[in-house]
Amino acid sequence: MHISVSEAKGQLTELVRRAEAGDEVVLTRHGHAAVRLVPVKPVQDRASRRALMEGVRRAAVAKARAGADAAHSQDFLYGDEGLPG
Repeated sequence: MHISVSEAKGQLTELVRRAEAGDEVVLTRHGHAAVRLVPVKPVQDRASRRALMEGVRRAAVAKARAGADAAHSQDFLYGDEGLPG
């Protein structure tokens, strides 16, 4: 549905309801599409977020490689003479 911004002013509640229901609502200005009303994605509950973050953590652990710790990282940057290698 396309509706001008000036017409939408008096119908905002109805337009929001329609957008939430899945209807495409496009506001026009001077006959050209200006903005689209779209519903906000629902926020995940705490358990869903925790499961997602746990999955990300497991993936990161699986990809991690052993390497030098921060105290010894300079060993890879400088040669025996203390100059950049």
